[in-house]
Amino acid sequence: MKLDDAFGLHAHALQLRSRRGEVLAANMANADTPGYKARDFDFQRLLQRELGTPVRLVATNPGHIQTDRSAVPAMAMQYRIPHQPSLDGNTVEAEAEQARYSANAMQYQASLSFLDGRIKSLLAAITGN
Repeated sequence: MKLDDAFGLHAHALQLRSRRGEVLAANMANADTPGYKARDFDFQRLLQRELGTPVRLVATNPGHIQTDRSAVPAMAMQYRIPHQPSLDGNTVEAEAEQARYSANAMQYQASLSFLDGRIKSLLAAITGN
């Protein structure tokens, strides 16, 4: 059994949730920065893409073209359109960002809990307990 099969989509989901938490935290940190544009990405679409393309190319020579190695490619980031634009051009809506951040944190924790249970069951099977 491969570990990827044992953990399912949760290993990929954790990487994406972690990156989304960073993006949402940056939005909240810049809530008072004039002209700052809130960003986010479509978690479901990126997870589907990740699961559909499990093989990633790796540059083995400095002359090779480097691929975007981050969990979320820069081209997947999108600017958020605010419900109520501010006069200074900032598109962060603090309450909405906090709600998105909280939901993302809960989903991250749910994936961690699932992986923790899965690891414990694999260890029990290996040790015979």
